[in-house]
Amino acid sequence: MEQRKHWWNGRWGRIARKDVYLRTSGDQWYVEQRAGGSDGVSHFFEYDSEDAALDMVRALLIGPDEWRELSVRPRDTR
Repeated sequence: MEQRKHWWNGRWGRIARKDVYLRTSGDQWYVEQRAGGSDGVSHFFEYDSEDAALDMVRALLIGPDEWRELSVRPRDTR
């Protein structure tokens, strides 16, 4: 599975932090909505197209938080 994008709401702490991830594997696209940092609770959504997955991402980023897109580290191809 390859991570394509990552958004963070800019808040620190288990209670306030939220993340949204866009990932792909083959022809499938996955969106993960996580609340509470790395040990938080996640909800997963699966889509057949990138457009459908990005529609969900846009819906999840609506609200009062100041979302930031974080860089995804390139895969090591060595």
